[in-house]
Amino acid sequence: MADSDDRPDTGRRAVLECMAWAGGGLVWTMAGGIPASRLIGAAHAATETGFSFVQISDSHIGFSKPANPDARGTLKTAIGEIAQLPEKPRFLIHTGDISHLSKPKEFDDADQIIGMAKLDVHYVPGEHDVIDEGNGKAYLERYGKAAHGAGWYSFDQAGVHFIGLVNVVDLKSGGLGNLGAEQLAWLAADLKDRSASQPIVIFSHIPLWLVYEAWGWGTKDGAQALSLLSRFGSVTVLNGHIHQLMQKVEGHLTFHTTMSTAFPQPAPGTAPSPGPKLVPADKLRSFLGLSSLTVTHGKERLAIVDRTLAAG
Repeated sequence: MADSDDRPDTGRRAVLECMAWAGGGLVWTMAGGIPASRLIGAAHAATETGFSFVQISDSHIGFSKPANPDARGTLKTAIGEIAQLPEKPRFLIHTGDISHLSKPKEFDDADQIIGMAKLDVHYVPGEHDVIDEGNGKAYLERYGKAAHGAGWYSFDQAGVHFIGLVNVVDLKSGGLGNLGAEQLAWLAADLKDRSASQPIVIFSHIPLWLVYEAWGWGTKDGAQALSLLSRFGSVTVLNGHIHQLMQKVEGHLTFHTTMSTAFPQPAPGTAPSPGPKLVPADKLRSFLGLSSLTVTHGKERLAIVDRTLAAG
């Protein structure tokens, strides 16, 4: 795909300016909507009031092409990294593409490996999790029995409200995500009676903000969901799908897209199309990783530690 100097802010140049890459191993801390970073070696200490949780994404169990012949092995490494965290996480969030082809064996293997973390796990589906003959029935039967619609739901943890959204059903032109009217109405009702001071963490597979439209890296009606969150003072939006770190801050909204545990993808516009990116085998784990997040009550601060698997 050719670059265009007159492309609007959604173009490659603007996107790259707001990217945060994993190679430097940074800890991101949010205070009043302003991001600050420090080296991962200076990782935050366990909080006395609050809790931490972990995000992993895009395990693609069943993938075995040259970009990563052993996606199961790298997921195991990620789970091992979680065991080494200085503070035991309260739970784990998986932001989709658990499997590669929605096959029962792939889900079984993922469950076995992720279960080694011995944590409660909250899932949302990726597009690779809903390509079975039942259009996602296998995913819902396994992970979404108590969810609404195609798998959306919410829960509370120590004063923080978590919302899992599904934007991989009925994809739009170019692969853009889609929430749909039913889910947006549910979200509005879910948020209606909540105090604007309550911290919100919202997570889905495809980014809710428009990262790179030409590759379908965004959600067509994501702005409608984000408008419902505009009155809240602290909102963190977590995604996967693009297999690389990217962060953006808009007012009180912080967007953070984490790495895959399976394989990297190219930066927006740097290749003819998205897809598995082949890197030297000895460098692969430096492109893979997970994110750990800490909520500290009374400080309005979210600390995000992005860890690659290279040290595993």
